[in-house]
Amino acid sequence: QVQLVESGGGLVQAGGSLRLSCAAPRSIFSFYVMGWYRQAPGKQRELVAHFGNGGSTNYVDSVKGRFTISRDNTKNTMYLQMNSLKPEDTAVYYCNAHAVQGLSNLNYWGQGTQVTVSS
Repeated sequence: QVQLVESGGGLVQAGGSLRLSCAAPRSIFSFYVMGWYRQAPGKQRELVAHFGNGGSTNYVDSVKGRFTISRDNTKNTMYLQMNSLKPEDTAVYYCNAHAVQGLSNLNYWGQGTQVTVSS
């Protein structure tokens, strides 16, 4: 069973920073598209940031300029640096690995880590 292991969530005041980490098996990390999602209470899960083709990065508009997605290929670990946090960033954050094989969409998820931003 594939495991994506997240860490780094917590409680922070508005304006503060947190860094999330996601460790994945090398076989996943090297060949799947890696990204971060979040789900706030009563809302649908949304894509926050992910890696695109050629190592490009993409962000949802609400976090542009505040969040940075990065990766360390030597450690098979992905990060999400979150700065200038706002109360509306409060959510459970999930690490995701995605690939398309033929007609199948393959998705692996981390266990989720709670991020709470107080005003």
